[in-house]
Amino acid sequence: MSAFPANVVRLLCILLGIAVLHAEHALAKEPPGVIVAEARLESIAERVEALGTLRARESLVITSTVTETVSALHFEDGQRIETGALLVEMTSNEEHALLEEARARLDEAERQHRRVRSLVAQGSASRSLLDERQRDLEAARAMLGALESRLADRIIKAPFSGVLGLRAISQGALVEPGDIITTLDDDSLMKLDFPVPSRYLAALAPGLQIEARSRAWSERIFRGEVSAIDSRIDPVTRAIQVRALLPNPEHLLRPGLLMRVELLAAPREAVVVPEAALVQEAQSHWVLALADASETPRAERRAVEIGQRGAGWVEIRAGLNLGERVIVDGQERTRPGEAVRVLAVDDGRRPLRDLLGEPRP
Repeated sequence: MSAFPANVVRLLCILLGIAVLHAEHALAKEPPGVIVAEARLESIAERVEALGTLRARESLVITSTVTETVSALHFEDGQRIETGALLVEMTSNEEHALLEEARARLDEAERQHRRVRSLVAQGSASRSLLDERQRDLEAARAMLGALESRLADRIIKAPFSGVLGLRAISQGALVEPGDIITTLDDDSLMKLDFPVPSRYLAALAPGLQIEARSRAWSERIFRGEVSAIDSRIDPVTRAIQVRALLPNPEHLLRPGLLMRVELLAAPREAVVVPEAALVQEAQSHWVLALADASETPRAERRAVEIGQRGAGWVEIRAGLNLGERVIVDGQERTRPGEAVRVLAVDDGRRPLRDLLGEPRP
């Protein structure tokens, strides 16, 4: 076997040296730097959006039940009143006179009843006479009760605490049954009715939290909870009416106000990661998790099952455990199985510049 020519041997030596240099360079190359985040547990819910209309906790239109002239008004427009506050007095001179007459007749009937009862006890009067005086007494009491009721119809009081609307009558006006005098609303607690698609029926239950907004208070979020769910689904819209209660201690909300509602359905504790950690391929999703089996962490490709998405986060239903770290920045420089260098841990509260300025963990 003949020896290799000197020029071939020299070429092989050069190629071998280049290969050794490349190997040494590869060994000396620093692992790619990445930013990671921990899979954390958070309270999440399905957000169902809807439009709803506010109603007062209690609401009524104050009207008259008799035809009479208004003799006195004891309220102003928009006044806040307590239960039992006197609002309207109507002319009742005749009723007062009849009431005095009825009281006098009742007093006389009671005296006659006592006198006859004592005579019956002494055997000086018949039992039938006592029965007759008993009927007279009961008739006098009934007449007095009827007149007191007629007099009460001419005095209007507030049935509950709340705020009055605009006054629709003046003193001296003749009112008839059904004529509107004013309105009364208990706005300490508001009812918010809104439709929810029937596909969320299984997730609906009293106690679910809601968030509501209105253009009148664009920066304000009003929070409440579901109090009741209608018993029927609308066959046209396939939606069900839901009622929520909103505390209104500052009396900012008014009946009839249109509200944008977010219903927090199916509340649960879930494992979430930043959305930047998620990589999608066709219908599958995966993340690069860190395997800390050695001193130098290595990237590990994990197929995950995702759930709900939110503002900058995604729910992980399977494939990742609570507390595991995933790469949120640097996936394009990292290959599965490759060692990585952790530059910072993103907690979602600080900007990237601040993260990179911290000492490396």
